Amino acid sequence: MKSLRILSLLPALMLVLAGCEKEDALIYYKGGTPPLLSVSNVTPVLDPTKESDVVLVFNWTNPEYQFTTGISSQDVNYMLEIDTVGSNFSNPKKGQVSVAKELSQSFTTFSLNQLLSGLNFMALTPDRFYNFQARIVSTLSYGSAKLVSNVVTFTAKPYSPPPVVEMPTAGTLWATGDAFASGWANPLGSPYDVSQKFTKVANANMFTLTVSMPGGGGYKLIQTQGVWGTQYRMLEGGTWQGGGFKKQDSDPQFPGPPTAGTYLLTFDFQAGKFTVVKQ
Repeated sequence: MKSLRILSLLPALMLVLAGCEKEDALIYYKGGTPPLLSVSNVTPVLDPTKESDVVLVFNWTNPEYQFTTGISSQDVNYMLEIDTVGSNFSNPKKGQVSVAKELSQSFTTFSLNQLLSGLNFMALTPDRFYNFQARIVSTLSYGSAKLVSNVVTFTAKPYSPPPVVEMPTAGTLWATGDAFASGWANPLGSPYDVSQKFTKVANANMFTLTVSMPGGGGYKLIQTQGVWGTQYRMLEGGTWQGGGFKKQDSDPQFPGPPTAGTYLLTFDFQAGKFTVVKQ
């Protein structure tokens, strides 16, 4: 009976030992060192004639994430954040550049200017100086083990990025087609050479036209009377209400609105987009 009792204890003892071995095998996160960030130039000059030149380089140290097994072998993800001084990275439009594994990020004149003043990025007003602050945020998988670097500052003056669509050479723009009373006349005769002529918006790469449209039909934009070769046409996927456009002598045409009325046509060359809104 005594030996039977000892044998009956063996399975339980083996489970305990197995549990101890499993606990010893767990890997624990011990910590890391916030990256140390530096910047190569505190006053980069953004010259639109030198867009391919490297003007700014950020470098940072490895955070050396530590686990019970040693330094992490996982890939580290970095997010370079740039904001105006005083906003303290709270601006929803702060600049953010994701960097995988590398310990540096270079910017050319073009890429830095695009980040600072591009419409889909920080969208800062060009041609004025700003004081910027930058930092690196490092993480492991799924945004875990976040570490934040020191903050560095620099000053730069972004310039107006070139428009997505080439502007009319002479600064003039007309609409013609059977979506208008003029039909497909080119050149446009009186009074259509006036009533279908766009107005350039001051201090913007944008043209607008408020005009009566009969409903249906289509149209193109011409920048020189009597010339089709430098026209503007709609990009695939657009509708009568809006979409993208480009300078090209080809289809598709812009479709006219389905019903008659007075409409405001806005063509934004900076963004390469147009809208048509009934008034």
